[in-house]
Amino acid sequence: MANDPDAKRLLWFVFAGSRGGLNRLKIISQLKQNPKNTNQLANEIGLDYKAIQHHIKVLEKNNMITKVGEKYGVMYFISTYLEVNMETLEEIEGKLDKSK
Repeated sequence: MANDPDAKRLLWFVFAGSRGGLNRLKIISQLKQNPKNTNQLANEIGLDYKAIQHHIKVLEKNNMITKVGEKYGVMYFISTYLEVNMETLEEIEGKLDKSK
């Protein structure tokens, strides 16, 4: 399943084919290190809290992250789906870095 073409297409769309993809990559990068809440992500990345909320919704909708807890105590984690497809995500990251 590591080279699933549907997963590859979805990852390309979420992280490279739509506005805000680079910010979503930054969020995933932070969550790879440690689970965080929205406020911690906003502080770490230097984005507005509302912008982080928007990107979190996009990532959740596309099954890239999962959450544990409720309201202000919600912590976000990388989803199992993304962990399985991490090699594809790293390939996309590499191609995006070269295109800068």
